Amino acid sequence: MSHLTGKTVAFLATHGFEDSELTSPWRAVTEHGARAVLVSSENGTITGKNGHEATVDESVGEADASRFDALVLPGGVANGDKIRMDADAVRFTRAFFEQGKPVGVICHGGWILTDADVLRGRTMTSYPSLKTDLRNAGATWVDEEVVTDQGLVSSRVPDDLPAFNAKLVEEIAEGVHERQSA
Repeated sequence: MSHLTGKTVAFLATHGFEDSELTSPWRAVTEHGARAVLVSSENGTITGKNGHEATVDESVGEADASRFDALVLPGGVANGDKIRMDADAVRFTRAFFEQGKPVGVICHGGWILTDADVLRGRTMTSYPSLKTDLRNAGATWVDEEVVTDQGLVSSRVPDDLPAFNAKLVEEIAEGVHERQSA
């Protein structure tokens, strides 16, 4: 039996996601026994920037963070920009932080965290073009392959996926984190 058996992981994305940043972490968590659920502001199927099609399991408007053990936010410029403008997606994302649950974010997926107002006192990384936005939202931005800060796992680009996936699985296995006072 794998160490994520019984865990359910939400992946929040829309059209234009970076294909490998959805498929690689999805494969990592499911290979370790978790159930992955695609949550989106779209219905039916969403398409990645390189053509990967993924079937949406649940509408973000009806999604409840309390039913999930962790959240993954794939990148992709179009995905990151569009999903952050959806109030339900922002609410859903913020709830994971309020509940102390692990959140994995890579590349441009971090944009929604600025809108969710959950970055004060946290250290993270992202695609370099988000550095100023994340700093302005209160994060300490660093240029590293993978950064973990109280359940928040972040990486920069698809080349970082092996390290990102390993840390993501580790954090999901650990479960809920108590937020330290800043």
